[in-house]
Amino acid sequence: QVQLVESGGGLVQPGGSLRLSCAASGFTASKSAMRWYRQAPRKEREFVAFIGTDGSTYYPDSVKGRFTISRDNGKNTVYLQMNSLKPEDTAVYYCNAELFPQYWGQGTQVTVSS
Repeated sequence: QVQLVESGGGLVQPGGSLRLSCAASGFTASKSAMRWYRQAPRKEREFVAFIGTDGSTYYPDSVKGRFTISRDNGKNTVYLQMNSLKPEDTAVYYCNAELFPQYWGQGTQVTVSS
């Protein structure tokens, strides 16, 4: 059974940092491209980071230079390091596997506020 479990969210002040984790089970995450998304209240889900099976990465302009996606294949886990956080980064963050796009975790809440 494919499962994705996100963690690491919390309340942080503007300019702060958080590292999110996405623990995968039921498949080998290194064999799938992985993406992070976020969804703020009353907004559509938004793509925020991509990592390919070859380690290539891609980010939208809204987070480029502030967010970094990475993998730990030994732990079957994907990370999202978020620096210089802004109030507009407040959202529930989700990870998703390209091989199993229908599976979503519960997400992890990130709140950026002073």
